Amino acid sequence: MLMTTTQQAASFMIQRYDLEGAAAVLENEGLLLLPTDALWCIACLADDPVAIERLKRIKKGQGETTFEILFSSLKMLKEHAPLLHPRLETLLAFHRRPLTILTDAGPQIRSNSLMPDGRMAARVVHDEYCRGLIRMVGRPLATTFAHFDDSPYPDHFGRIRSDIIESVDYVAKYRPREASTGMPTIMVQLDQNDELDFLRD
Repeated sequence: MLMTTTQQAASFMIQRYDLEGAAAVLENEGLLLLPTDALWCIACLADDPVAIERLKRIKKGQGETTFEILFSSLKMLKEHAPLLHPRLETLLAFHRRPLTILTDAGPQIRSNSLMPDGRMAARVVHDEYCRGLIRMVGRPLATTFAHFDDSPYPDHFGRIRSDIIESVDYVAKYRPREASTGMPTIMVQLDQNDELDFLRD
């Protein structure tokens, strides 16, 4: 039992050190690679215009760069999406698989991280590392998948191209070999009749 406790304490300390390193990079207009509930992503602070433009340059030539904005809780999302529809809120509260919703964004979210129609692709994360990092910086993250169109989805660190790794300022040390779901999240919006419309499942 003592060994298990010691291992848990060591794991906590490593993760804390890792989170602090990632947070320091984010707060200085930095980019990082990190695992999420679904795939590995490149991330920056969602209210940092300089970092968002840096992130876009990495994906230049890949068509329109789309971002998912990650929140640590439903409460945090509602602070940045004051017009969140009750049907989407209910779906987020009870849906257990990684889920992205399209909704109107509040003024704190930079316009250059929004969808072409001005809405926000928002996700409440359940991944322990992601959630801890967002809580530490106190701000949502703008993310895009860490791959190019001609490469596999980055379901673990080994699938990420070296040129992407070299373009960021920090790589999370959390579960580098562990595979994720291997697919993008489910994406849903409300149609004109306020019915759920699944754009990606």
